[in-house]
Parts: sequence; C-alpha cells; structure tokens
Amino acid sequence: MKRRGHKLLCNSRANSLQGGRQLVSNMTMPRTRVHEILDRHGSIVFPGVYDTLSAKLAARAGFPMAFISGYSVAATAIGEPDLGLLTQTEIVDRARQVCRSVEIPIIVDADTGYGNPLNVIRTVRELIDAGAAGCFLEDQHWPKKCGHMRGKRVIERDEYLDKIRAAVDTRAGADFFIVARTDSLAAVSLDEAIARVTEARAAGADASFVEAPNSLDELAEIGRRAPAPVVANMIEKGKTPVLPKQKLQELGFHLILYPLAGLFAAAHGLATIYEKIRRDGTTLGAEDQLMAFDEFNDLIGVEAKYALAERYGVK
Repeated sequence: MKRRGHKLLCNSRANSLQGGRQLVSNMTMPRTRVHEILDRHGSIVFPGVYDTLSAKLAARAGFPMAFISGYSVAATAIGEPDLGLLTQTEIVDRARQVCRSVEIPIIVDADTGYGNPLNVIRTVRELIDAGAAGCFLEDQHWPKKCGHMRGKRVIERDEYLDKIRAAVDTRAGADFFIVARTDSLAAVSLDEAIARVTEARAAGADASFVEAPNSLDELAEIGRRAPAPVVANMIEKGKTPVLPKQKLQELGFHLILYPLAGLFAAAHGLATIYEKIRRDGTTLGAEDQLMAFDEFNDLIGVEAKYALAERYGVK
C-alpha cells in the first residue's frame, strides 16, 4: 500500500542518525517505510534478492527489507553480466513480481535510470506502480558496469543532479526512498564522490552511496563525510573490505547491503548438487544439502492455496 502525505524534517532525521550532523536544511521529504525502519533500528543489514523465491526466503529469515540487484537479475533473467544489458522493462517486471510476493519493502536497482531525466521519470513512475519502496540511482555513463568491475565512466555532476531532481519530483509524496549512488570514486576522486552525494542529498535524495571504496581508510572517510544515512555495499571478494555490522556502524554506515551473497550461495548450491547428480546418478547422501519437500511447499504457500481453493469450491 502506498502512503502519502507524511512528512519529516530532513535535518531532524539527520540528528537521529548521525549525532546531530545536519544533512539538508530548509527541506521536507516524504517519510517512507525505509525511514521508519531506520528510525527503529538506527542501522540495518539487508540482502539482495533476484526473484520471488529469494525474496520469500529473505522475508522468512526476518529481514525488514531487501534489495533487487541488477547484477543478479541480469545473471538470472538473461544470463548476462552486469554491463548495461538488462533493460528498464526487465527490471520493472522483476520488481513487480517480487513486490507482489512479499510484504517487506523492496528497494530496486534502477541503474542510471536508463537514459536522461525523462527516462528517469518513467523509471521512477514504473517502479512506484510496481510497488517498490525505493531505488538506487547512479551516475555512470550508459551502458553502465557493475560497480566492482573495471572501466567505469561517470556523467557530469550537473547532469547527474538533474536526474536526481527528476526522480525526487516524480516521487512527490509517494512512499519511495531514493538512494543517490555515485561511481566517481573510481572514475574521478573520493572528493568528487563526496561532493556528488552531498549535492544529491541537497536535491532531495534520501541516502548516500559511494560505490566501491578500496580500503578501510576510504570507508572511514566516506562514513565521516557523506550525508547520513550512508550505504555500505558488501560484495564478497569485490573491491571493498567486507566488515561486520558493528564495525560499519562505528564507521558511520546505516544501510549495510549484501547484494550478491544470496546469488552466490544459490549458484554454489546448484553447482554442487548438479555435479553430485551427474557424477553419482543420485542425490542419496546429499539430503542435508536440500530443502525438504514439505518445507519448500510451506515456503511457497501450498496449503494456503488449497484453503483458498476450498473456499471457492475448487476441487
């Protein structure tokens, strides 16, 4: 359900998140479900998902929210790397499926918005209509690349800020949390990255995300200088050191995302069991690697569907 009209002073939210550091003056922003989660928890760890099954598992595990990773959807929907090959229509379709399947808020990777500010307007409208709770919007040239891959280029700062303003104007009072992501640390400098997220927040974005810091020192500087709340993107064996929640909190991060752990775990599990079947011709001896039939049926709601069918006389 979309909630409209609730407002909260941005600098009041900043005080609660970052020891009184002011983020944006003289501006009000919509109070979203994601803001409410941050108000309750201060900082959260949440996973990336890529389809309805992974989203259901994230919700069952007790996560308060989840993120649809473009990297993961590119891999699972079209079998391609995250090199700008996934389209707006494909990510919106996947977002609609996932958001309908779970109750927890889902933030969606909107890449660059798939074009200029007019494309951003359409992308944000489509994601709100799909039931998404927010999006990441980045500043790479299209076609973009995964933030932990080489060869990234970014658009001019003013051009990126126009996209942020288009997203903010389009969401108006909708329950939609906008994360300003920049890849300019790798493409330009850390100072430019901080400047971009700071100005994006002043333009109305709700959170800061400087992608792919290479060291603990860079993480510390981002946590200290970027306007809160700040995203930490934990990709196993990527460019950024993977740190525990407590350490990241101490460094100044609030939204701690593991975007690919579920995908990597699923790929490892599938590779292991498929190799077992090919090698041995059976799954005997590997039962502990499999979810039981009844447990899986419970996850996808088989008995609930039987009950619904009975209500309407379906045999």
